[in-house]
Amino acid sequence: MRKYLFVFLLLILPLSLLAQNRGLQDRNSSRQLDARNQSLNNRRGDNKTVVDNREKPPIEDYKIISVENDTTHVDTTLSIYKDYKYNYLRKDNFELIPFSNVGQPYTQLGYSFNEVSLLPDIGARGKHFAYYEVGDIYYYHVPTPLTELFFKTTFEQGQNVDAFFTTNMTPRLNFSIAYRGLRSLGKYQHIMTSQGSFRFTVNYQTKNNRYDLKTHFVSQDLNTEENGGLTPLANQQYKSGDDQFGDRSVLEVNYEDAETMLYTKRFFLKHHYKIAKGNDSTGNNQLRVGHILNFTDKEFRFSQETAFAGYGATYENTSLRDEVEYQNVSNTFYGRYKNNLLGDLTFKTRFTDYNYGYRSKLILESGVIPNRLTGNFLSVGGAYEKKIGKVYFNADAMINLSDEISGNYLKANAGYNLNENYKLDAGLTINSRTPDFNFLLFQSDYVNYNWRNNFDNIQSQNIHINLNAKKIAEFQADFTQINNYTYFGTRTNLPENSALDSLVTPYQHNGSVSYSKFKLKRKFTVGHFSLDNTIMYQRVLNGEDVFRVPDLVTRQALYYDNHFFDRNLYLQTGFIFKYFTSYNANAYDPVLAEFFVQDEQEIGNFPILDFIVNAKIRQTRIFFKLENAQSLLDQNTNYVAPLHPYRDFAIRFGLVWNFFL
Repeated sequence: MRKYLFVFLLLILPLSLLAQNRGLQDRNSSRQLDARNQSLNNRRGDNKTVVDNREKPPIEDYKIISVENDTTHVDTTLSIYKDYKYNYLRKDNFELIPFSNVGQPYTQLGYSFNEVSLLPDIGARGKHFAYYEVGDIYYYHVPTPLTELFFKTTFEQGQNVDAFFTTNMTPRLNFSIAYRGLRSLGKYQHIMTSQGSFRFTVNYQTKNNRYDLKTHFVSQDLNTEENGGLTPLANQQYKSGDDQFGDRSVLEVNYEDAETMLYTKRFFLKHHYKIAKGNDSTGNNQLRVGHILNFTDKEFRFSQETAFAGYGATYENTSLRDEVEYQNVSNTFYGRYKNNLLGDLTFKTRFTDYNYGYRSKLILESGVIPNRLTGNFLSVGGAYEKKIGKVYFNADAMINLSDEISGNYLKANAGYNLNENYKLDAGLTINSRTPDFNFLLFQSDYVNYNWRNNFDNIQSQNIHINLNAKKIAEFQADFTQINNYTYFGTRTNLPENSALDSLVTPYQHNGSVSYSKFKLKRKFTVGHFSLDNTIMYQRVLNGEDVFRVPDLVTRQALYYDNHFFDRNLYLQTGFIFKYFTSYNANAYDPVLAEFFVQDEQEIGNFPILDFIVNAKIRQTRIFFKLENAQSLLDQNTNYVAPLHPYRDFAIRFGLVWNFFL
């Protein structure tokens, strides 16, 4: 990743100077300056900020565009919701509980089945929490160069930094470049994380707006040291709450010589050409043809110097190295016709080529485990959108024309917007897909981690309802049924010293899994005091023996906020409380980088309390937090997963800083 950081610095410095020189040239022309100021005055009214004798463009002009062309703008405000997203993932992690070190996996407290897929992935889902999917990459259009710096302290040694820069080279050509770096030693033995993520995007439109292009390149290496969790003796010492074990580095772990690495690269291109632009401003009778290219390359590796007896017998006692590769190339071609009466109609076809596997076959007495799953197939489908007054409807469907990798999906969504304060949205998602490749084929130097399976497709149906009444509350409900649910579970006939008395293998559930999730959000404000509530209730009606979630998850933020020093400082301070009921959470297996079902240990039923002091000065948001402050009153003896302790008390701080040149 150092080479990407070098390229980032190499590009950002001259482009910043170029942008500044362009600004100086603009100021040399008084006519241009007066015309620009007059235009901005008309748009902004009396709310002006003058720097270097020129007015800054309004914040609404700094646009953020999704791959589906949904557009928002840069937001430099500070709210409690910004605090929720101020973490390594930079997303609200209400339904997640982090492991003890930054960059490690998360235990899931809730699940969403709104996303669809036609092709299985590599697996190793425990390494994908920080992975940038196609929908996580955004494109930009900015009137002046924009930089954002994210910084947050980690545990013991290291830092978490995310640097971003974007500029428009011309009014129609924008590029952005970003790098996220993480290094954290952690408080327990052998859990250091060292990770990097490089992103580069281009957004371009021709002058006549007939051709539109969005493309990005992403490269990530997510490296984590693995220790297999605490030993049986260390577990007893940890649960005792004795102060002599307050220094977590004295607790023994199962091994100190293993690490996992997920290395990924993706090149993505989406572009279209308008054959007919349409005959009015609404684009009526518009016809476009488009193409989407997605080339994804992933490599997962587990390496260990000496075999751990808890995972069973091995083919090699030293220098174990499991390495699997996955490549996926898909080309989607589509045609879209927009008509005010009929709506938006899209037809699409996709050709996919995949290659998953290892370098050699494994020949056993019971048979041969192949080294590759390869193939290609054609998919066809369509989409429809229509809006009538305050009611809207959209649907998207696709099916694989293949016997080896079969699959299909249907997504339908309808909504009613009464006004900006009251919205109702309901959706249906049906998806049939092949399980991830690591369920079908896996090879390892550990004898028990080798298999070739022929599982049926996972079939899921989800109904989603969202009622948003801003002045009252926001309510969400999900009802999901899954047939042929695949999961990792434990073997029988185990060695005596096996970790958690288990060896892991894939299974497919014969019955159905029925899962309901209800979430309620409500904020109360009295003067400068606010109470923000999020409550989630879940119920597994069928399949609780293979699908586990806590019944209740709740988060409350009680805080005070106000402006000081002639409104130059905005301050926010208070407490964030989180709680979830106890349940048999899934355990973590580093060999697979997957979570598996276990019946030996419950986690949960403990409070999580954070004290926050957040501030905003100009375009800078400063975050200061006492994490897990409840540990100051009593020694932490809680777990995030079996064998893996929850985080102790920590003081963490950082900032998010925007520069508008």
